[in-house]
Amino acid sequence: MSAVVVRRGLMLVLSSPSGAGKTTLSRRLLESETNLVLSVSATTRPKRPNETDGVDYHFVSKEQFERMAHDGDFFEQAIVFDHRYGTPQKQVTAALAGGRDVLFDIDWQGTQQLKERAREDLVSVFVLPPSHGELERRLKTRAQDSAEIVATRMAKAADEISHWAEYDYVIINDDIEAAHARLTAILMAERLKRAHQIGLSDFVRALTQ
Repeated sequence: MSAVVVRRGLMLVLSSPSGAGKTTLSRRLLESETNLVLSVSATTRPKRPNETDGVDYHFVSKEQFERMAHDGDFFEQAIVFDHRYGTPQKQVTAALAGGRDVLFDIDWQGTQQLKERAREDLVSVFVLPPSHGELERRLKTRAQDSAEIVATRMAKAADEISHWAEYDYVIINDDIEAAHARLTAILMAERLKRAHQIGLSDFVRALTQ
């Protein structure tokens, strides 16, 4: 009987300043990749009108979040714009064990924590806007935040962008179709790495006997 090669799931992280387009890229990638699931974070921030609890985020109270953190339920956690975010562990480990890839829409703080805990399974991508002016335009036109919040996000963007060199890959989102194609290519290449193919050594050994 020939050796069987199966693939271990990987963790794909997307980070960017608000307005650079990572949420749109995440949705497109999830639509085009059937073996990719989204890690749904818990957050204490209010739900936006177009968001669904349990799909976009698990919206919890500060007290609930504190209990989950105390019980060690989170893979990583961070504070962003005075709100707390955390990645529940169980859903991630179950997906990886089943050979499925997990997509994370998190910031640099969470990415650093994941690197400390699961570097071999982690692939990180930072998404940049094509220009400062375009980033501001996108934040204003999405009409979800007040002018004050937009200004706060723009002020925060420089700090977030400063962490770009900590990532494995960088994509400039000047065109959503091109950016999606680049992201798909990254995922495909990482899936083919030797480290993610379990049983490959036995398969090759059987070929040479």
